[in-house]
Amino acid sequence: MNSRNIKLAKFAGFCYGVKRAVETAKKLKVENPEKNVYILGELIHNSDVIKELEELGIKTIYSVPQKGDGICIVRSHGEAPDVFEQLKNAGFEVVDLTCPDVKKVQQRAVELAKDNCFVVIVGKSNHPEVIAIKANADLYSDKVAVAASVEELKPYEEIIKAQKKVGVVVQTTQMVKTLNDIVEYLNSITGEVIVHNTICQSTAMRQKEAKELAEESDLMIVAGSKKSANTTHLAEVLKDITRTIHIENSSELSEYQDLINKSEKISITAGASTPQKVINQVIEYIEKEN
Repeated sequence: MNSRNIKLAKFAGFCYGVKRAVETAKKLKVENPEKNVYILGELIHNSDVIKELEELGIKTIYSVPQKGDGICIVRSHGEAPDVFEQLKNAGFEVVDLTCPDVKKVQQRAVELAKDNCFVVIVGKSNHPEVIAIKANADLYSDKVAVAASVEELKPYEEIIKAQKKVGVVVQTTQMVKTLNDIVEYLNSITGEVIVHNTICQSTAMRQKEAKELAEESDLMIVAGSKKSANTTHLAEVLKDITRTIHIENSSELSEYQDLINKSEKISITAGASTPQKVINQVIEYIEKEN
């Protein structure tokens, strides 16, 4: 067998927002061993990390109880303003670990809503980050729509045409192409469109680098949770360029053994919520097969 050329993307694994959230959660438990430490919703979309946090005594809860005791962490995706109130009213000490980039999107959406714009949030309506962005904008306007494609925006076409101004923000982990398609459509049906490209720098650089690697690879391996928006978008982008497989971890690689055997140039990238340990195990598997 020919010796393989294996490359790892520089921008692979934890982004600074995720790293900050995971490290802070662990630190809070170490510094408060006698207190309960909870996270509202999964801290990040990675089951290995959630399990590790649980083993440290950090519990994940999925709704706000009537009575709380201890510390409750708001994860990097952010939460609606009323959820912060519910947590405080329940008696929790609230630690807000909303990613600074996500906070910026919330602020931009609020500014646009206050400026009497029809607000378009480019993203997946059921994603926790998008739910929180919309909830913030909804406080100041009843003209807020969420869309992950032009098709999803079509039902609002007549309302949008009647607006003086349309403002756009975008989920931090969205694809640039999705944003561009929606902005192009809005420009074709309305006058003034104010666009805030709030895709975070980490996501933009990760996608750009992965695309460049895909151009010169026989096979791209994307490691990370199937629930992670930025990881699934990464895989979607790369599938148009070269053969791409999206795995949660190295245990799934045996399913693609034939494909791996046939590939001489293999590049590996990973989502923003993928731990370094998972990336290392993928590299070890490919190198072992070399």
